[in-house]
Amino acid sequence: MELRMTTTFPDISISTERLVLRPYEESDILAHTEMMNDEMVVAWTSVPHPYTTADSEEWVRRIAPARRGEGRGVVLAVTEFLTQRLVGTIDLRNTDWRTRATEVAYVTAPWARGEGYATESVLAVAQWLFRDQHFERLELRTPADNTASQQVAQKIGCISEGVLRNAWIARTQTEDGGWTDIRTDLIVWSLLPEDLEGAADQVADTGYSSFTDWN
Repeated sequence: MELRMTTTFPDISISTERLVLRPYEESDILAHTEMMNDEMVVAWTSVPHPYTTADSEEWVRRIAPARRGEGRGVVLAVTEFLTQRLVGTIDLRNTDWRTRATEVAYVTAPWARGEGYATESVLAVAQWLFRDQHFERLELRTPADNTASQQVAQKIGCISEGVLRNAWIARTQTEDGGWTDIRTDLIVWSLLPEDLEGAADQVADTGYSSFTDWN
C-alpha cells in the first residue's frame, strides 16, 4: 500500500502595495459578520442568511483553519495595510494536489468596492500559487449575471472556458424584502502561469511578498 503525505498549504501571509492577506483572527468576527450580510453577498453566494455571529465564529474558529489543515485549500482575510480593516476574503478550495489546480472564490466588503481590492488580492494569490507553490491552474466560477466578479476575472487575465448550465442557485430579493432562490448558469474561468505575464503589466503595483508563520 502506497503511503501518501497529506499535502497542505503553508500558514501564509501575503502583502501587496495596499493589502495584507492573512489567516482569520478572532478580532475579524464582527466585520466578517457585517460583510456576509451584505445584499450582494447574499445574492451571489451560498452563505447562510441572515449570517449570525455564531456563523462567523464557526468560520473563523473551525471552517477556515480546517480548509488548510485538511489540504483542501486555504482561507485568507484580506485587510487594508494602513487601517487593518477587513476588506474581504479569499477562499481557495477544491484543491487537487496531483494536477496542482485549485479554485478561488472571493468576497469584498461593500464599503471597499470600486478600489480594485479584489483584483489586487486575487492576483497576489495567483502569483504566490504559481511561483511559490508551483501550481499550474487557478479556476474561478462566476454566476452568469455577477458582472463585478467577472470583471475581476478579466482584469487578472483569466480565460473564459465555457458555461456550466443551470449549475448554481443564486438568490433574489422579493417585494416584501425576503429572499428567494433562482437557478443560474456558472461561467468557468481559468488562469495558467503563462496568463499572468500580461495581467501583471496591466495592474500597477502588483508586486507581492509572502512570509510563512511558523508559530
